[in-house]
Amino acid sequence: MAWWDLRSLSRFWVAQERMREVQLGAHTVRSHGIMIARTHMHDWLILMLLLLIEAFLYEIHPFYRFVGKDMMSDLKYPLKSNTVPVWAVPIYSVLLPIAIFLIVYFRRRDVYDLHHAILVTAVITDAIKDAVGRPRPDFFWRCFPDGKDVYDTLGNVVCHGDKIVIKEGHKSFPSGHTSWSFAGLGFLSLYLSGKIKVFDRRGHVAKLCLVFLPLLVASLVGVSRVDDYWHHWQDVFAGGLLGLTVATFCYLQFFPPPYHAEGWGPYAYFRELEESRSSTQAANAVNGCNVQAMEAQPQVDNAHDERSIHGCMGLTLARNSNTTLEEIESGRR
Repeated sequence: MAWWDLRSLSRFWVAQERMREVQLGAHTVRSHGIMIARTHMHDWLILMLLLLIEAFLYEIHPFYRFVGKDMMSDLKYPLKSNTVPVWAVPIYSVLLPIAIFLIVYFRRRDVYDLHHAILVTAVITDAIKDAVGRPRPDFFWRCFPDGKDVYDTLGNVVCHGDKIVIKEGHKSFPSGHTSWSFAGLGFLSLYLSGKIKVFDRRGHVAKLCLVFLPLLVASLVGVSRVDDYWHHWQDVFAGGLLGLTVATFCYLQFFPPPYHAEGWGPYAYFRELEESRSSTQAANAVNGCNVQAMEAQPQVDNAHDERSIHGCMGLTLARNSNTTLEEIESGRR
């Protein structure tokens, strides 16, 4: 067997093994991680840039809008602590979805499911917060912790409270807790609806309950922001709408809509499946040609041997006939 035949056969078996892995969803970090890292290298760089922008937006001062004495009637709610602390928001909106993605990964071995981008929501939210500068419902007590309000000649407040507390008091619109919650948990809800095939027309209410559970948690977080007097209801509504919109756009970047027949898997999975099928078909065609050539080779060799034998026999007969003729001619002489 020629060396190029061995190489074609090895390629065929590699393609067959790769096809089998794709059919089983075996897109592991080990087998496809480097390829995905190279493909999405610019995306990760953008995410790092978004992280830096988010840190910058958090540190700068928001717009200090005019707050007059007649506006204080809606800003005198008591200053309370957060029911949902700030440190808990990344845990349930980022780490919890990622943990579920990892569980699905170890079950299906599909590394394409490990993409998730929530920093987009954080940057948009904080950018709007700094640009709008809407005071929180408890702004009066942030600005005047002793209860004695002071105003300048134009009627604007002259705060004498803690600068950090005052700065945070101008970041009411939109709600960061709510936008983060609906971004992370909204993405998780869309993810689960595709994985468990909620829209398979079989009418399983249990699937709907599982999908609506993350949205319920996000909604309760938004309600807590109003109950704690950290946000107006408009802030919560805008934050939830913003987070859910960004989550939908991010989800559709990687997955088909949940109601689609292929909504259970990412686009990259089906693209890899199609490419593997094409390469397998090409390998099958090449292997078939090599097999036919290998089967035809013995026939050609046999024909060549027969021609060689006949040629040798012809030479022998010719020599014998020449010897006989010489003997006859010598006898005559």
